[in-house]
Amino acid sequence: MSPAKADATRRRLLDAATADFAAHGIAGARVDRISAAAGINKAQLYAYFGDKLALFGAVFRSHADAMVDAVPFTAEDLPGYAVGLYDASVRRPELVRLAMWARLEGVSTDDRVTDTSASAAKLRAIGEAQRGGFVTASIDPQDVLGLVISMALTWSSVGLSGAATEDATPAEHARRREALASVVLRAFLV
Repeated sequence: MSPAKADATRRRLLDAATADFAAHGIAGARVDRISAAAGINKAQLYAYFGDKLALFGAVFRSHADAMVDAVPFTAEDLPGYAVGLYDASVRRPELVRLAMWARLEGVSTDDRVTDTSASAAKLRAIGEAQRGGFVTASIDPQDVLGLVISMALTWSSVGLSGAATEDATPAEHARRREALASVVLRAFLV
């Protein structure tokens, strides 16, 4: 198989698996369904990924990497980062659903994210911003980051408020972005 054809097959598998895992969870996803949706046989799926959990890891990793790449981070602009995460979660709700299923099913996602150095860099940047007097120093950097991410996902498909979708009006998105930026600003910036 040519490298281009192998890449296309891998992409079809990841797309089909994303849909199945997001809809049914890890335990509920079916290799037969994923293979059929990708237009390949199960043996090929196993040759590419080994097993269903490894396939989930590849799916999660691809979406996590896309989210990290899509949302630039600056500790001095935590409100901008939160709004960027909100926008990214509206455009790519799959990652939120995948993370929800992983948590519900007790599957750690920590080892399924390729660039853990990105999280470490964010934590270092928050610590430096705290020492520089830009970010409140009374909250641990890890908790600052976790709270900002949670706030940004308030309106996601797993949030307790009404879910924000691409179908929402521009005014609804603007209202949520403004509220989010305002709350993050008041909560964490000095």
